[in-house]
Amino acid sequence: MKNPELIEQFLSYLRYERHFSEHTAKCYGADLQQFCEFLLAGPQAESPDNAGADKGNGHSTAVEAPPAKDLHATLIGMDTYEVRRYLAHLAEHQYSRATMARKLATLRSFYKFLMRRGYTQTNPVAPIRTPKQEKRLPKCLTVEDVRKLLAVPEDGTLLGTRDRAMLETLYSTGVRVSELCDLNLEDIDLVGGIVHVRGKGKKERIAPIGPTAIEAIQRYLRIRQANPRSGSFDTRALYVNKHGKRLSTRSVRRKLDKYLVQAGLDPSISPHTLRHTFATHMLNNGADLRAVQELLGHQSLSTTQIYTHLTTQRLHDAYQSAHPRAEGAKGPNGNGHTPGGNGNSGPVAASRAPGSAAAMHN
Repeated sequence: MKNPELIEQFLSYLRYERHFSEHTAKCYGADLQQFCEFLLAGPQAESPDNAGADKGNGHSTAVEAPPAKDLHATLIGMDTYEVRRYLAHLAEHQYSRATMARKLATLRSFYKFLMRRGYTQTNPVAPIRTPKQEKRLPKCLTVEDVRKLLAVPEDGTLLGTRDRAMLETLYSTGVRVSELCDLNLEDIDLVGGIVHVRGKGKKERIAPIGPTAIEAIQRYLRIRQANPRSGSFDTRALYVNKHGKRLSTRSVRRKLDKYLVQAGLDPSISPHTLRHTFATHMLNNGADLRAVQELLGHQSLSTTQIYTHLTTQRLHDAYQSAHPRAEGAKGPNGNGHTPGGNGNSGPVAASRAPGSAAAMHN
């Protein structure tokens, strides 16, 4: 189904005025296309035949569209009831709350855009609350797991040294995988230990990079420059594939999957897990939350605060298992450790929690 003109205007606004990435704009477009297909289908959208929608990428079963002007008028005249009916449709087909919240946010942004452009006077999404999200803490590797992972890539080949440098960069800087793939040779200051990162919405930031990652990058660049085919490689991209073209995010994921298996680690770990790990290890070792926010490129501190739950939970678990009056503590009297016993309580226990005394990477 071809996007209506209103949606194309909105996507152009995201790309050229808000400077959203092409990937983000496509996600917004997929959400809006699914909403349009729901509207066009009418009662059919709620039938069991449409339950086979692809919930992963936001696309639903295609339907035959009526004339574009009808859809145009439907979008302009949208009311809150119809949006609620759409959310009910998503819930019936077992979309997660997070996915529903994202699709609702897309509609909210779309109708704000239509109001600013004078297409409508009201935002039908405004009265609708975002579904309450499940509280899920991000996965995080231990320091030992990181060491195992980084030790796997072969150190004597072009691709092996590239992969080692790539993983070291992810862990040392906390950059997103898309930001890693966008890095150019000129973005790395190997002497000053600084990386120039282009983040979401074309926002730029400076991130420190540690000596271990710098050494890995230098080793990779030496082997890359000595390669007989180096003259045909992309002269700007820092990380290139075997054909000399800029490395893609999909390739990074495939490489990580291979190394996770070889290291005997959880195969569900993603490149973004290294970003979570970077933030958690920084906070565990005393970094300021505001500093971590800047390093990650988060616009809001509330986004960064999710990592404080990982660190405080570790302290809480240590307290519960060790303090004489804590609920989970056990002792000779059945209500805690014997006072004046082994002293395994409070800050002492917290200092012995896994990873708490681990040396900082790089």
